[in-house]
Amino acid sequence: MEERSTITPPHYDLVVIGGGPAAERGAAQAAYFGKRVAIVERQPVPGGAAVHTGTLPSKTLRETALFLSGYRQRDLYGVKVDVDPGLTVARLLERKNAVRDLETERIRRNLQEHGIELLHGRGRLADPHTVELVAPEGVRRLHAEVILIATGSSPHRPPGIPYEDDHVYDADGILHIDRLPGSLAVIGGGVIGCEYACMFAAMGVEVHLVDPRPSLLPFLDHEMGERLAAAMAEFGVRFHLECRHEVVERGPPGLACSLSSGEVLVTDAVLVASGRKGNTDDLNLAAAGVGVDARGHVVVDENFRTAVPSVYAAGDVIGFPALASVSMEQARVAVCHAFGFTYKRQVSGLLPYGVYTIPEVSCVGIGEDEAARRGLGVVAGRAFFRDNVRGQIVGDRDGMVKLVFDRGTRKLVGCHCIGERASELVHIGQAVITLGGTVETFIEMVFNHPTLGETFKYAAYDALAALGPQPEGQSAGSDTTTS
Repeated sequence: MEERSTITPPHYDLVVIGGGPAAERGAAQAAYFGKRVAIVERQPVPGGAAVHTGTLPSKTLRETALFLSGYRQRDLYGVKVDVDPGLTVARLLERKNAVRDLETERIRRNLQEHGIELLHGRGRLADPHTVELVAPEGVRRLHAEVILIATGSSPHRPPGIPYEDDHVYDADGILHIDRLPGSLAVIGGGVIGCEYACMFAAMGVEVHLVDPRPSLLPFLDHEMGERLAAAMAEFGVRFHLECRHEVVERGPPGLACSLSSGEVLVTDAVLVASGRKGNTDDLNLAAAGVGVDARGHVVVDENFRTAVPSVYAAGDVIGFPALASVSMEQARVAVCHAFGFTYKRQVSGLLPYGVYTIPEVSCVGIGEDEAARRGLGVVAGRAFFRDNVRGQIVGDRDGMVKLVFDRGTRKLVGCHCIGERASELVHIGQAVITLGGTVETFIEMVFNHPTLGETFKYAAYDALAALGPQPEGQSAGSDTTTS
C-alpha cells in the first residue's frame, strides 16, 4: 500500500514529468529565467527513449552496420566484407554504452548548472497544480504553478502478433536481440521500419519489409523516395507494399507472417514497427481533466497547453511529428507561453526531417509533387555525388542534392538530400530558405573544395538553366532590391 506524506508539499514554479529531450530543454528554459524547477523521472538515469531505447542506440547500430558492411567503401577497394553471423547485437552496441554514459552525464551536468532538481519516481497528476511522486519510499506531493508533461512514447502493438514469442520484437526490444537472425520480417514501412530494415540488411540479414502503402515514406519528395527504395532493394531488402499483415504465428520452420495478398513470409524473427503511442496510461490525466486521443497522445493547442490551463505537454507524448529536435523546441515554447516570457513564442514552421536509412535521407521545405498540389510553379536543380570529387573519394554512388526554386521569385522553397551526411547538408538549404535566398545566393557562394557541400552550387546551376538569367535590376537574395 502506498504511503502518503503528510508534510506540506514543496512549491515549484515548474514540475516536469519525464526525463527526455523535451523535459530537459523545457526545464532548462524555465530555470534560465529564474524559475524553481523539478524533473520527475521514473528511470534511474535521465535521457528518455532518445538516449536509452531509440535515437542514440539505433543510430549507433547504424554506424556499426555501415562500418562492418564496408558500405561506404564497397566501390573503392574491391573488398567484400562479410559480417560474422555469430555476432550479438549487444556486442555491436558496445559503443552505444559509452555514448549513452557521456550523454547522461552531460544531462546531469546541465540540470545541476541550471539548479534543476532531478527526482526519481513515477509522476502522476493529483490535481491541476499537484504532481504525486510515487517512489519505493512512499508518495510525495509536489505543488507547481505549471506542470509540463514530457513522458515520450512507446511502440504501438497492433493485434494478431504473438508478442510473447522470444523472436518477436518491437522497436524498443529489437535492441535486445541476442543474435543476428538469418531472416527478418519488418511490419511497418515508416521511418523506424525503414531504418532498421537497412541496418539489418547491411549486416547480411535477409529482410522483408511489409507496408500497406504503395510507396515508401510518402512525406518525402517522390524522387527521393524512389531513389531510397532502389538503394534499399539493391541492398537486398525485399518489399511487400500495398500489403497488410493479418496474423503472425509460430510454426516449425519459423515465424509465419500471413499477408493480405495471400503470401506467407517465413522468417527467423519479426520486428513490429507500426508507430508509437503516448506514455500517458499511469499519469491520472482524466482525473485532472487532461484529454488524450486514441493513441494516448495528449491533446494540446497551438501553445502546447492542454484543456487545463496550468498543464502543458510537449514532445512525442503529443504525437506528430515526434522528432527529438522538434520536441526540444516545443517544450521551450510551452514554457515561454506558460510563464509569459517573450523570448520564444512559436516553433518554426520550417522543420528539417532526417531519416537515418542507408543511404541517409533528409529534407526541408516542399518537394516538386507538393508544389504541384499547391499550384506553385517551381524549377528543380540536381547535383549528384558521383560527379562530386568528395563523393568519389568516399564512394557514395547514391547521393544527390535536389533544390526546388519558386519560378517567379527564384527563391529556394525546398531542399532534398540523399546520401552521405544528408541530415547535415540539409541545413545549408534550411538556412537559405529561412533567409529568403534565391538561386543566385548559391551561385555567388564559395564552397570548400572538395566537399559534398559543393553540390548545392551545381544543383543551383542546374536549376539556373531552366530559370534563365537573373532579371535585370534584381540582386541575389531579393526580388525587389535594385542594383
